[in-house]
Amino acid sequence: MPFPRRGHFPIDRRQFLAAGALGFFGANLAVAADSPRSSTRRVAKSAIMIWLSGGASHIDTWDMKPLAPEQYRGPFRQVPTSAPGVELCEHLPYLAKVAHHLAIVRSVGDFGRGTGDHHAGYYYNLTGHAPDPSFPRLLNARVPEPTDWPSMASVVAFKRPPHPSLPSAITLPHKEGAPEYTRPGQFAARLGLEYDPLFVDGSRAAPLEFSVPALKLTGDMTVKRLLEKQSLLTAIDSAQRRFDNSHAVDDYRLQQRKAVALLTSRNTKNAFDLSAEPLAVRDKYGSGINAMSMLLARRLVEAEVPFVTVFWKGDKELDTLCKSGGGWDTHGNNFNCLKDRLLPEFDRPFAALLSDLAERGLLDETLVLVSSEMGRKPKIGDPRSGGAGGAGRDHWTSCMSILMAGGGVRGGQVYGSSDRRAEFPANKPVAPEDIAKTVFHAMGIDDLSATDRQGRPFNLMDEGRPIAELF
Repeated sequence: MPFPRRGHFPIDRRQFLAAGALGFFGANLAVAADSPRSSTRRVAKSAIMIWLSGGASHIDTWDMKPLAPEQYRGPFRQVPTSAPGVELCEHLPYLAKVAHHLAIVRSVGDFGRGTGDHHAGYYYNLTGHAPDPSFPRLLNARVPEPTDWPSMASVVAFKRPPHPSLPSAITLPHKEGAPEYTRPGQFAARLGLEYDPLFVDGSRAAPLEFSVPALKLTGDMTVKRLLEKQSLLTAIDSAQRRFDNSHAVDDYRLQQRKAVALLTSRNTKNAFDLSAEPLAVRDKYGSGINAMSMLLARRLVEAEVPFVTVFWKGDKELDTLCKSGGGWDTHGNNFNCLKDRLLPEFDRPFAALLSDLAERGLLDETLVLVSSEMGRKPKIGDPRSGGAGGAGRDHWTSCMSILMAGGGVRGGQVYGSSDRRAEFPANKPVAPEDIAKTVFHAMGIDDLSATDRQGRPFNLMDEGRPIAELF
């Protein structure tokens, strides 16, 4: 059978994409260089990143300023925790009980390299690379580009040996910005589509039901019929013999095999089956899509998936109540939205995740990270939502806090500080590139070199340093 023209393979496109849309047509732009691990320290096997979409208020949660003027500090009180000297917001009672697992980095800033909007904040904090000039020019119209720097999740997937039956990076319970637009920074970009995180979908309406759109078969296509499609493999084999230097064909063949392996793997089904969890465990996390996403993240690292990202699933009811788009972007009614909705929905499952990992002996080998694209403006009142009377907080990229736990990080500590109004980093200032380097360090990835397909070496991240004092 003659090999079809490029882009026209002997299988229905809809069936092909449904069989595992994992980047079949994407050419990998880089290959991993040797990445020896240090034999002198223990490294994390997995990482879980909880992303508080919209920009969580640092001054109302884990970097409170009780001595600041009232128009800055707000009405919340700080309370002691299980970690001596570490205080948190009074509306985080569950987290306060497990704060001995936490390290709080209170001195993260963008130092003028951001733009103050969400897209640049996503990109900088997810990749560790400062936004390029297209971000201030396009702002929220800046969409992902194939030449972008890859997400931390994709770098880990690229550098770590592949998981035997599951993807090395998984994102849930939604893609940020879809379908209206997509936030940059969450993809593999220049590393190639092979290293894109697998997207797992969940909903507020059915929080126990997760699906993998890339692994759904449509129409009358079944796994058995898919496996019988030998003509596709035959065509690709023929292409490889005739075009040995065709990277696109190599990628196509590799991804086809990965899709079939995922579809036929029992581990795939088992890992996403939350009904297998005892009711008592589910109750510990609480109900709701964000709680169940954190529980699913624990199941995935238990299955040794290297990197799992939980993007906070917003609530449409909060869009009007908080002028927030449904998430943590609390332009209005900041304090009631935090106290009544956002903090309780985060507090219980996140504390449960930490204690669950610790009880199962997984916390030492799992790095847990809570991040966001920005903090909130310490001075209360956003002109877009009624000024001081609207009780909102505007965007603030000059200062934010990051939470870390596990993976060799020493719990019960605070690293760095912000100034007296939480406006700017003061002591031990760090930037997103330092956070990214710290994640890589925790996971034993010290060599960030790579080689493109023309054989030219490049470095995945020149900037930043690991915060060694955390370990």
